[in-house]
Parts: sequence; structure tokens; C-alpha cells
Amino acid sequence: MVRLTELEHDALVELFNIGVGQAASAMSEIVNETVTMSVPAISFLTRATAAKLLTSRSGGNGRLCGISQHYSGAFETEAILMFPEEKSQEIVRLMVGEAMPLAELSAMEQEAMSEIGNILLNSCVGSLANLLGHELHGSLPDYHLGYSEEILALAGSGETAVLMLHIEFVIERQQIAGDIAFIMDVTALHGLKQHVAEFLDRSVGGAQP
Repeated sequence: MVRLTELEHDALVELFNIGVGQAASAMSEIVNETVTMSVPAISFLTRATAAKLLTSRSGGNGRLCGISQHYSGAFETEAILMFPEEKSQEIVRLMVGEAMPLAELSAMEQEAMSEIGNILLNSCVGSLANLLGHELHGSLPDYHLGYSEEILALAGSGETAVLMLHIEFVIERQQIAGDIAFIMDVTALHGLKQHVAEFLDRSVGGAQP
């Protein structure tokens, strides 16, 4: 598995943090409430380890709501935003208000969560691409319900690693935790590491008098 230096790790956290901040602003407009998000914690895991970690966090019946988008360009990755299944309905309720009947709420859950996934994933990936100076093009979002192993298998069964972002955010005094998994093969991981190293070189060079 690719290992980042401490400086590269910190740079990647900060790059994603900028994207998370943009996503929080966009979410605030949707739910008409202030949305705050934590600085993302990132880790590189095998797919099996990532699945176990997601299961331990999921609670309830263990099922997850996942919204996936495929990105290509500077490197290729399958990005998947995941929440515990019971939390997804809470998020949709905040979006549409308390007055909507439960049956209608369930019917629009897929569309609403796909919109949230599109915002969060594109904010994180878009800011990362802009700051690294490379383009990444995303597909339309796909909605999934299932257990962690099933959702992480969306990117196929080849040898891959998972770059995991754990984000906690507060909407209307409710604390909700979600995870974003970037599933990449070895070539994509090396590409990401190289782009981060180049970003640091430019940043250090630009900071010198």
C-alpha cells in the first residue's frame, strides 16, 4: 500500500477540509440551517478492513445508504458517500421539513440522498482537483442500500485500497457521522501521491522569497 509522508498526509487532510467546508455551505442552503462539519480524518485501508470499520460504526441493522460516483482524469477512483440507513431518513427529513408524510418521505429518499451525495462528493473532489491543478470528471450519482461489503464491492473485485474520510457534521443540533471511501488501484494511489507531492513542491516554492 502507498504510504504518505507526514507532510503529504497533512496536506491531503487540508485539501479535503476545504472541500468539506464548501459542502457544508451548500448543505446549509438546502436544509436552511447552519451546517458545520469536522476536519476529516483520513486513513488508507484494505477493502476488508474498511468494511469492518464501517460495520462497527453503522449501528442499527448494519445496513448503509451509499451514493457512488466514478471519477476519472488525473487518477481514477470510485467515490462512495455512506451513512447508516436510519440516519439517511433523518437527513432527508431535515431537507424537506417535518410536515411531509412518512410514505412520501420514503419515496423521495433516493432522489434526496443522491443530491446530497452529489454535493458532498463533488465538493471534496472538485476542491482537491482545483488545488492540485488537475481535472477530475465525475459520473452521475448512483444510490445503493446494503451492507458495507456490498457497497465497497461497487468498484469491482480487483486489488484496491480505500482512502477513507470520516466526517462528523451537525445539522439543527443533530450530530450525524458519515464516511467517504475513495476506492483506488495501485496506479491511482501512486498518481494521487505524486500530485500531492507536486502540490507541496509548488507551495514551498511559492512561499520562498
